[in-house]
Parts: sequence; structure tokens; C-alpha cells
Amino acid sequence: MSDMTFDKMISQMTPAIYESLKQAVSLRKWPDGRRLTPEQTELCLEAVMRYEVENNVPDENRVGYLERRTCGAGATGAGVSPEMADLGRDATRD
Repeated sequence: MSDMTFDKMISQMTPAIYESLKQAVSLRKWPDGRRLTPEQTELCLEAVMRYEVENNVPDENRVGYLERRTCGAGATGAGVSPEMADLGRDATRD
């Protein structure tokens, strides 16, 4: 039996392994095409998240990151592109 613990595995994970696990979780498949089991998906996701925390991966690059937005960029709508501002228009009216 190996002395490898989960914590030790995370500390030895390379950026290439991190990217591979991140892709496997995203696609729910290993690089060779085999499907991940639910248990494998859970462990890989936990490993990816732990790697991100321990290696100070910027929030916007982390798994599950959602950009915070306010409706209409605040009360003024400042900084909203014309295309985005038009999204609130009733599509049935012209």
C-alpha cells in the first residue's frame, strides 16, 4: 500500500495534472474517453478545488466561478454596453 495521502497528492500536483483533472471533471471523462464514476468526479473536483486554494489560483480562473453582476450595472446603468442594455427590451414589441 502506498503512503500517498490526499494532502500529499495535492502538494505534489503539477499544473499539467491540475489542468487534466479540471478537464476530466468538466467533460466527466478521462483523457482516454472513459467516463468518470460519480466517486471519481467527486474526488477529482475536490482535488482541483484544493489545488486552486493552495496555489492561489485567481478567483476568476477557479472551477465554478461566476462573475458577480448587478442588474443594469447598478442603478445608473453606467458601463453597460448598448447591446446589453437592449436585452431588457420586450422582444414582442418593435
